[in-house]
Amino acid sequence: MGKIYISLGLMSGTSMDGIDASIIKSNGEDKYETVFDQYFKYDEEIYRKLVNIRSKINTSRDLEVNSVILSELERKITLFHATVCKKIISDYSSCIDLIGFHGQTIFHNADEKISKQLGDANLLSSLLRKKVVYNFRKNDLINGGQGAPLSPIFHQLLVNQKKINLPVCILNIGGIANITIISSKDFNDLKSYDIGPGNCLLDEWVRKNSEERFDRNGELAKAGKTDETILNQAIDNFDCIKNNNKRSFDVKDFDLNFVHGLSLEDGLSTLTDFTADIIYQSIINSINLNKGTVLNILICGGGRKNLSLINSIDNKIPSHMNLSLIDDYKIDGDFVESQAFAYLAIRSYLKKIISFPKTTNIKSACSGGELVENY
Repeated sequence: MGKIYISLGLMSGTSMDGIDASIIKSNGEDKYETVFDQYFKYDEEIYRKLVNIRSKINTSRDLEVNSVILSELERKITLFHATVCKKIISDYSSCIDLIGFHGQTIFHNADEKISKQLGDANLLSSLLRKKVVYNFRKNDLINGGQGAPLSPIFHQLLVNQKKINLPVCILNIGGIANITIISSKDFNDLKSYDIGPGNCLLDEWVRKNSEERFDRNGELAKAGKTDETILNQAIDNFDCIKNNNKRSFDVKDFDLNFVHGLSLEDGLSTLTDFTADIIYQSIINSINLNKGTVLNILICGGGRKNLSLINSIDNKIPSHMNLSLIDDYKIDGDFVESQAFAYLAIRSYLKKIISFPKTTNIKSACSGGELVENY
């Protein structure tokens, strides 16, 4: 069975609103137990600075131009993570073996082999006196992969543990939406990729046109009316992007120009149907089912709480596909990603594979992540 490690996973997504933290116990293979899950909201200063700096980072050159600002913000983010970790560790009696530190993604471009996450692992390790695993995407990018998605191997563990009937599609709706298709218990059969925008366009539209950060439960979109002409043109344009065989996306790959001029509610309704259509088409095109086979689609991530988005997806999918929340299987859909990086930290520490050809488009399966012991 192998040694059971206790790992603390830290994940901050593209919503940039805070940190999901999870403690798991696992051997890095087939054993897994959830111990702790909690969300920690960024203070207003960090949130505003993140929103502001991301608007200025459009190319890799912008990382250099804004390096001083990024360094200062990275320190603030790391200290925030350290404060969170100290509280968790003090409240949790058993020893934490590893910390999986994802950091805050600020720029991702697989073509340039660059994925920049803000977070100083050396500082975090020093402050906590713990082993920290970080930079999970680097080795995948170096070896020709897209650097994302990295959670599929954990998705498969969840499905195996819960004995969910195959085939299964895990649909993660964060800032970017991605899917994992699990058709067997063989890791090499895993198929996964980013499919396009999740919450990112919806959140950005709300921030630009109101004092809110997001469309709570999809209520604003529900009050709006979709502009079908704009929607169909936007879908056609996105198909051109997909034909470039991108398997990973950054939020900067999408913009809001096509809904310019619409009201807050009509813009959200149109963006919601746009996002839902991309998700639907990607699932349909990703798996060929034998006649009579049912596909279980399990939704996780913050986007699952947007009822307008979920209803729009559900109205599109055919009857042989069952749409449900991953929470229905007693898995907390808010913490799948933070648990995943706790698991990946263990696998990285043990030098086990985390990337596969059908997930990140890497040439051959490889491990990833870097270990820091700065104490």
